[in-house]
Amino acid sequence: MQKTKLKVSGMSCQHCVKTVKDALTALEGVQSAKVNLRKGEAVVRFNELSITPTHLKNAITEAGFEAV
Repeated sequence: MQKTKLKVSGMSCQHCVKTVKDALTALEGVQSAKVNLRKGEAVVRFNELSITPTHLKNAITEAGFEAV
């Protein structure tokens, strides 16, 4: 398992947090995702053999937010 921290911009409420978390946890290979509104970040644990950080960023972008 690998862990990465992604900056997420565009979140303004807990609904946004849930949307980002749901988008990340829906990906096969993601073990867990913790999204923090105040810090504007997501900490994701994932299987590096099935998924890459680029996949994580794409999921956040498709959910309507920006991942850095």
